[in-house]
Parts: sequence; C-alpha cells; structure tokens
Amino acid sequence: KMAPITNSREEFDEIPTVVGIFSAFGLVFTVSLFAWICCQRKSSKSKTPPYKFVHVLKGVDIYPENLNSKKNFGADEKTQVKNKPAVPKNLLHLDLEKRDLNGNFPKTNLKAGSPSDLENVTPKLFPEGEKEIISPDSLKSSTSLTSDEKQEKLGTLFFSLEYNFEKKAFVVNIKEARGLPAMDEQSMTSDPYIKMMILPEKKHKVKTRVLRKTLDPAFDETFTFYGIPYTQIQELALHFTILSFDRFSRDDVIGEVFIPLAGIELTDGKMLMNREIIKRNVRKSSGRGELLISLCYQSTTNTLTVVVLKARHLPKSDVAGLSDPYVKVNLYYAKKRISKKKTHVKKCTPNAVFNELFVFDIPCEGLEEISVEFLVLDSERGSRNEVIGRLVLGAAAEGASGEHWKEICDYPRRQIAKWHMLCDG
Repeated sequence: KMAPITNSREEFDEIPTVVGIFSAFGLVFTVSLFAWICCQRKSSKSKTPPYKFVHVLKGVDIYPENLNSKKNFGADEKTQVKNKPAVPKNLLHLDLEKRDLNGNFPKTNLKAGSPSDLENVTPKLFPEGEKEIISPDSLKSSTSLTSDEKQEKLGTLFFSLEYNFEKKAFVVNIKEARGLPAMDEQSMTSDPYIKMMILPEKKHKVKTRVLRKTLDPAFDETFTFYGIPYTQIQELALHFTILSFDRFSRDDVIGEVFIPLAGIELTDGKMLMNREIIKRNVRKSSGRGELLISLCYQSTTNTLTVVVLKARHLPKSDVAGLSDPYVKVNLYYAKKRISKKKTHVKKCTPNAVFNELFVFDIPCEGLEEISVEFLVLDSERGSRNEVIGRLVLGAAAEGASGEHWKEICDYPRRQIAKWHMLCDG
C-alpha cells in the first residue's frame, strides 16, 4: 500500500525540474529572437532603398512612394566642394540662398567656350575625389554659328550622367538650360520645366519643377534610378523634352534632346555633357491616324448618341514607342462646351478598339448650333497628356465630317458610322 505513495511523491518532485528546464529554453529563445531582430534592423539601414528612383532637389531626398514633410538638409564629406572648408550640417542649406527666386545663380561675365572658364566652373559642379569627364561635344564653341542659325537656336541643355556600382543605380543630374526662347509674347519670357524618360521602355518618367519667368533656368535636380544593371546602360537612351508651363492652355513645347547611351563609358566617374535643344519633330496631318465614329440623332427625345468604335494607324506619340490612346468627347453648343466624356485607355497599341457609347442631351431643337469634338490623347502618368489628333463634327465642318453630320440630320434615329482622318491637335 505504501509503494504507490512513494511513486507519486517522486513524480511531484520531477515537475519543478521539468518546468525549470522549459523556462530556461524559453528564456534563451526569447533573448535569441530579440538579438536577431536588432541585427536585422541594423542591417536594413544599410540596404538600398526599394524605390524605383530617388529625386534629389537641391540636397533634399524625395522618395515618390513615401512622401513626408521631413526634409533633411545635409551631405557627406564626399559631396563637399574642393578647397571648401567644412561647415556644420545645419548650415549646408545656406548655399541655396545665393540663388534668386527662380533658383538661378547670379550671372558672371564668363566667355562662352573658353577653356579657362571650364576649369573655373568644374570644381563647383563636382565633388572632390570624383573623376570628371567632359564630353567632346560640350567643348564645341558656338561662336562659329551664323546669324540665321542663332535665330533658330532653342538653347542648350546641361546635364551629367553617373553610374553608382555599389548601389547599382543610374544617376542623371539635370543642371540647367541656357538661352531658351521666350514663349510668352507679352512678358518675353518663359516658365520652363523638363520631362525626361528612359527609352526604349517608358517605365521611368520624371520631370523637374517649373521655374518662373526665366530663359536660363538652373534646375540642379538629380534623379537616381535603381535596379538598372550597368550592362544594360548601353542599350538605353535618354529623351528630354523642354516645355514652358501655361496655366490657361496646353503647355508649349520648346524642344527636345535625344541622347543614345551606346558608346558612353561611365566607369571612370561622372560625365558632364551638354546638347543643343532641337525642334520637336512635327507630324503631318496624314500621319495622325483615323477614328471610326457612329452617330445617331433622336429627334423625339432630343438626344445625340455617340459611339467611339475604333482608331487605327495612330502614330508614335514620341520616340519612346507606341501610344496609350484614349478619346475625349466634348459637346459644344453655340461654341461653348456644355458636356464632356472620355473612353478608357488602351495600352501600347496603334489600332485601338473602344466600343464605348455616350448619350448627350441636346439643349435646343435641331443640330444647327451643335458640334462634337473628338480628341485622341496619349495617356502619360505623372504628366500632362499629349494630343495625338483631333476631329470636329458639326454643321460648319467641311469634307467627310460635314457630310457625316448632314446625314444624321437628314436621317434621324438611324445609326451612321464612318471613318474620319484625324488632324493636328
């Protein structure tokens, strides 16, 4: 009878031992997990940010996918200008005060094309310890241009290229533009900004800020593109579009610069380049493409049914490749827009199929003072969409457009479809 009691006591004596062992293992696991988390946090700080690009505007890092109000002014010792004494981090942004409201540096009396000027300017543009390469094209003097060529000049774009092998990042710095033409005839000035994209793919699109009332804008904006292998750089090209902002209408295109990166070596450091801005290629009306439109006028309900069916032979919106077209439909009464609609965007196609129907209420009897405008646009995320072509149907229209409008007036309640050539926007 006493044997079972002894066994139960031994079992009770073993329980604290087991509990102590499990507690020890739990404590070791918790400490190990805490140490691992701390190590991961420290290592994550040194990793490359998982962003497509980083926009540096005058020393301020702007992460497009995580914008916040914190602006950290500062730079490493590597970014200090040569022979310039070190200053505290909280005073680094004082250099910006040397610029005017448009971000321009005070003009100095330098001779264009002088080698001595390049030696004086270069240390200010690039940090100490970094190698500089000035492209041969940037040393060409403009003094040999004739008077006719000077009148047609659209200015010069200055920029630099660099590849960061440590972070596998391609860095483009848009420095400034000089000698831009005046797009505003009243103030005889412009409000320039620059759009840039990497070709042949249109994944990386960026643009600078707008600088007001200046023909010599100093942007000094850096765009860093991560995830581009150096072996792929030779296959890419840069396309810059220089525009002038217009608050009340479409922005004016000043010109463009196209830079193939084939043959450009970035292994030795940052490369300073400049290119003359050329006039943008103007497409002829015959190359704008065609639009298939179906119209039906309901005289009993006083409505106009518009069906945007198809588009074909649409041109490339730029040197980047195919367009992403969509159609915007505007209804006008007595030359005043009273209604607007638009279709969905069709990706990367010159022959888009829309098949979208819109019904407009007509505010008067008959279609004598009614007109319909069709704008075919190229969708560009992050910037203003470009007009590919334009079509206007109405009583005042001529040719095939006027005949189509006359048919729907003569034959109400009948759906009439026709192809129309697009003209300049």
